[in-house]
Amino acid sequence: MTKHFEIQQTTELTEKIKKQVFDLWNSEYPEKLAYINLNEFENYLNSLKNLTNYVLTSGNDEVFGWALTFDRENEKWFAIILSETIKGKGFGRKMLDRIKINEPILNGWVTDHSGYKKKNGQPYISPLKFYEKCGFEILNDVRLEHDKISAVKIKWTNSK
Repeated sequence: MTKHFEIQQTTELTEKIKKQVFDLWNSEYPEKLAYINLNEFENYLNSLKNLTNYVLTSGNDEVFGWALTFDRENEKWFAIILSETIKGKGFGRKMLDRIKINEPILNGWVTDHSGYKKKNGQPYISPLKFYEKCGFEILNDVRLEHDKISAVKIKWTNSK
């Protein structure tokens, strides 16, 4: 049986969806970026300005992907997380395309090397090549370096 997926755009997450997004974050991002509890994750979300969520769900409201856009320092930023079970099937690109309809410019941070592990001990694979294929520019001279993560800035600009 094939699952039906849809992307829901919202400024508020239900408690059920928020818990699934929290679990997705903690299972798919590097372990060093994990949140200790749901309250800590909610505080992060509440700190973001002009937050828009894009939630990829199956027909039974199970979350398989989550993207968000927000404003920081007069720029539009984004992040995407996909369940390992659907990676490589075009859903990341579909989510990006949906965001690109609403935003003329997107900025993000992406790890550009291996060495990070997920909570389950599996390696975290850098999505940098994916973003390059999706038209993002890699700004190699703009980096985020701290004890939790090392990342390079990426930027997409609508060329229309």
